[in-house]
This record gives sequence, C-alpha cells and structure tokens, in this order.
Amino acid sequence: MLRGLPRRIAGLLATLLAASFVIFSAVYAAPGDPAVLLSGSRQELTPEKLAAVRAEYHLDEPLVVQYGRWLWESAQGDLGRSFQYRDQVADLIAARLPTTLELVAYATVFFVVLGVGSGVLAALRRGWVDSAVVGGTTLAASIPSFVAAIALVSLFGVQLGWFPVTGQGEGFAGRLHHLTLPAFALALGALAVISRVTRQAMAEAYASDHVEAARAAGLTEREIVVRHVLRNALGPIVTMCGLVMAGMLAGTVVVETAFGLSGVGSLLVSAITTHDFPVTQAVLLLMVIGYVVVTTLVDLVHPLIDPRVSLAGKAA
Repeated sequence: MLRGLPRRIAGLLATLLAASFVIFSAVYAAPGDPAVLLSGSRQELTPEKLAAVRAEYHLDEPLVVQYGRWLWESAQGDLGRSFQYRDQVADLIAARLPTTLELVAYATVFFVVLGVGSGVLAALRRGWVDSAVVGGTTLAASIPSFVAAIALVSLFGVQLGWFPVTGQGEGFAGRLHHLTLPAFALALGALAVISRVTRQAMAEAYASDHVEAARAAGLTEREIVVRHVLRNALGPIVTMCGLVMAGMLAGTVVVETAFGLSGVGSLLVSAITTHDFPVTQAVLLLMVIGYVVVTTLVDLVHPLIDPRVSLAGKAA
C-alpha cells in the first residue's frame, strides 16, 4: 500500500486539476455576464463601465489565464468574494460546512446501521424475511430524496409533530432532533444500496469452501457468521459505504433546501440562482475534493480490511 501511495496521490492531484478546470470553464460558460452582475443595474451600464469592471476583476483576460489565477489563489485559501453577499467565499463556506458535515455523518450512521443490518438479516434468513428486505429496499431505492423529504415532513413533522421541519437546533441533542428527518431522507436511497451489497457479499462468503470446513470442524453458526462470513464480506461493504458517503456531499443540496438547513448545499442552490460564480465554483470544487479524497482513502484502506486484494494485485 505504501509503495503505491505516490501513484495514488499523483492520480488524486491530476483528477482534482482536471475537475477544477471543468468546473471553472462550465460556470463561466453559463448564461449571464459576470461583469453585468458586478456592475449592478443594467440601466446604468455603459460600455466604459463594463470595460472597467472587466479589467478590475480580470474578466478581460483569456480563460486559461483566469483559471490559472483562480487556481493559484484557491490553493492559497483565497476563494474570492461573493457577488451576492459581498463577503469572502471561504467565510461563507466555513459558516455552513459544519451543518452539512453533521447531516452527512448522521445519514451515514443511518445507512450503515440499517443497511448493513438488514443485509445481514436477509442473507441469514432466507425465505419471507429475505423477500421482505429485498422488497423494502427496492421500494426505498425508487423514492427520490425530495419525495422522501416531503413525506417525512408531512407525517412526522406536521401530522404527528415528533420532529421539527426547519432549522438546525441548539446543542447536541437539539441538533440531533432537528437533523433526524433530513438525515433519514438523505440516507434512504443509500440504505437500499448498502443492504443489497451486504446481502450479496454475505451470500458469496457463505458459499465459500472454508465456511463448510468451519462448520465441519464443529464451530457454532454464530462463530461462523462473525469470524468467517461477515469478516470476508467486509471488503465490498466498507468500500460501498465509503463511496456512498462521499456521494452524499452532493446529495445534500435537495435535502437542505427541503428542510431549510443553512448548509453548503443550500448555499450552492442560492449561488446558482443568483449567478454567484465564485460561490458556485468554490462549493463545486469542495464537493469534488471531498469525493476524491474519501474514495482514495477507501481505496487505501481496502487492502487492510481484505488482504486478498493486495495478494491479487501482486499476482497480477
């Protein structure tokens, strides 16, 4: 794993560089002139004023030059100033990032506990239990996040009144209470994916020859499941959990908007609506960095969980 670390880091940097250029180019290719947005009212604009604004913000330079300046400043922590809020983008993200990370962490607990638990149950209890789990996860996977959010708000927030439907709450218990419905709405689709992966990995591990040998040696079924089946199935389960968690950074956009949370996702929606290019670029870059870093860490940890992966790589 250590021998391949420089290659993985180089691949990570190359991916981030390519993604950053795509993000920068795509945002500036969107409809709307940044100079017009920075100048204020269209009725007061003159060609001279537009030219001055473009020169002040380096908008008159070639795209590659603008990208190079933005990348260099971003690497130093200067993400620019928001067109809408007139504040530093880094400060806006720093104020909203904790809410998004808490939401993703809470949702991760939901889909890991419920997804892995239901997958193990389905693998161990073939028959009606397995069919019920498969049917339930299929239904959960087919429900979009915004539909799940609306249904949860209507049932548990409005009709039953068990949970608040807006805001972040105060204190640890208050934040958990406020984030329960958003986290469950975010985790619903992921729960179905993890359950299916766990069920399949457990079924494949159960069919291995060493499981039959352990059963013939007199081990109890509990010992076989814990020491042989679940242990050998952890590799794909952990990998998929890491990938799903990384993808949730982008999935918070819908949930945060539905529940009125002041997170990075809702900040992105507001920035796109108002053509706030610096905020849009910074948030998209942050999401890409989070996804790439998490997936790289999962890739590095996988051989530690399942040594067969490294052995297979050596054989290849």
